[in-house]
Amino acid sequence: MWAVELKAGQTPIGICGFVKRDSLPDADIGFAFLPQFEKKGYAVESAEAVMKYGRDFLGLKRILAIASQDNESSSKLLEKINFRFERLIKLPHDDEEVKLFSS
Repeated sequence: MWAVELKAGQTPIGICGFVKRDSLPDADIGFAFLPQFEKKGYAVESAEAVMKYGRDFLGLKRILAIASQDNESSSKLLEKINFRFERLIKLPHDDEEVKLFSS
């Protein structure tokens, strides 16, 4: 994960990057932002940059993402950056199923 900062003042506002889970066949993108910086476009901007880096420099062909079933904001963000919902899955050590997306 990389820190996401505001250009002016380099204030840290969140994180975005790739995770490689043993339970998934491909790397997945993840992001989290401080509440006061949510819904301002920072997540979309950083996720698009991370995706470009993954494709252009890391050579990733398929990238996954997961979101809890009730997290509509993350699901909408993933769809906005060209992810498609695949199915519900249950990750090891988790009680609830999560949405699996791919791009």
